Amino acid sequence: MRVKVIEKEVIDPLGETVVDKIKIIPVPSKINKISYFNNTKPNADVILAAVAESLNKEGKNVEKPAGAGATEEQLKDAAGADLSIIAVGDCGSCSTWVILDAIRLEKEGIPTISICSDNFMDYARSLAKSHGADDLRIVEIKHPISGQEEENVREKAAETIKEIKKLLNID
Repeated sequence: MRVKVIEKEVIDPLGETVVDKIKIIPVPSKINKISYFNNTKPNADVILAAVAESLNKEGKNVEKPAGAGATEEQLKDAAGADLSIIAVGDCGSCSTWVILDAIRLEKEGIPTISICSDNFMDYARSLAKSHGADDLRIVEIKHPISGQEEENVREKAAETIKEIKKLLNID
């Protein structure tokens, strides 16, 4: 049996770009209100509910479509808080828009924490970097998320919540 091996060069869709660095807004020492920005992916609401319950801060729920960027109105709604937590990036297009919406909020002066699955963390970080947001706060949740029972998603979210609390200097 003969096998012909062909090597192909794959082009990185993010490319190498030269962009201005985006100032990542520091998380305020006092947080009165958090916007929980739900991209309506299956179980994003479960993750955000678990985060909200754990942080025990006044919250505002904002929704947007998963595979598209937030509208100006949705961004304005999410910006009506001291911090926005955005979930969930667990595929290519939804991870893209979680990161790009976080960058848009950071540019408006709202600190963000984005939640992406571990399978998409490298991509999410590369995308943020390609847009000048090298230090964008991105935390991971174990993949898969869609199609999982609520109890399983909450167990996965428990580890993510630990990361979020570290970013917020909460024990």
